[in-house]
Amino acid sequence: MSEPSIFGHIAGHPTGSVFAKREDVRQARLHRHGRRGISGNYEEGADAICLSGGYKDDRDEGDWILYTGEGGQDEKKVQVEDQKDTQGNSALKLSETMSLPIRVIRGANAKGTHSPKSGFRYDGLYIVARHSYRASSDGPMIFQFELERVPEADGESWKETSARSFALTPPIGNTKPVRTAGVIQRVVRNTEVSQWVKQAYDSTCQICGVRLEIDGKGYAEGAHIRALGKPHNGPDIPANILCLCANDHVLFDRGALYIREGWVFLTANRTKLQKLRTLKGHDIKEAFTRYHRENFAQVRD
Repeated sequence: MSEPSIFGHIAGHPTGSVFAKREDVRQARLHRHGRRGISGNYEEGADAICLSGGYKDDRDEGDWILYTGEGGQDEKKVQVEDQKDTQGNSALKLSETMSLPIRVIRGANAKGTHSPKSGFRYDGLYIVARHSYRASSDGPMIFQFELERVPEADGESWKETSARSFALTPPIGNTKPVRTAGVIQRVVRNTEVSQWVKQAYDSTCQICGVRLEIDGKGYAEGAHIRALGKPHNGPDIPANILCLCANDHVLFDRGALYIREGWVFLTANRTKLQKLRTLKGHDIKEAFTRYHRENFAQVRD
């Protein structure tokens, strides 16, 4: 098996630590490679990335990063081939699924105002919120990963943990916790519009038809088809919202399910599952389901 992934902060190198050279970052064990952008392996997940200006489609806004996967470039850093779901790209996808923390190292050559003026800087822990497979600015397809910063207090719960130690040694934990710490909490936006959609369907999932109950009351989640957050900037309107159970909401957000012409499909083998349940007066816009297919389901029509 390949070198194990090490998640979380590395002892002796707190957030904000600076390094003159990339090799110094490697020696500090913050990132296992001296040149590649993604650190980790597809069996356990990615544990770090380095932003150093390697891909023109990257965006860095500090607490939010749009990070391009690896592969498909020529020696002039032009994207000439589609990226493949292998190696570092597969590792980042696994970290997204498992909500594992990613160490972010910024280099002086990276885009934006958040990079150091020289050398490299360790900027703390992020999680992969979602990913998409889309055309690059050069044409060929690329993976793009949206990373969001983990609040420093929550990130303190992750300190140099090997993926292989999870099954071997349980953490000691805290018998008297004063707050709930974690890497990420999935945010379910309960807007006035999503509440209307859920009430219209009596909290019954539009995909599987299941109505969950908690304390005698129906529970469902309003799933925005075109995501509200940047860079998607979807609208908060009924035509962009589905009433889903928690399971199907996660599957839909991750692109495991998608919708075409009113039918629900499984991404893995494009199997047609069933007709999407809809009510008169709740018309789902094809423009939003098409956006979801193209950006999240990794399916080309």
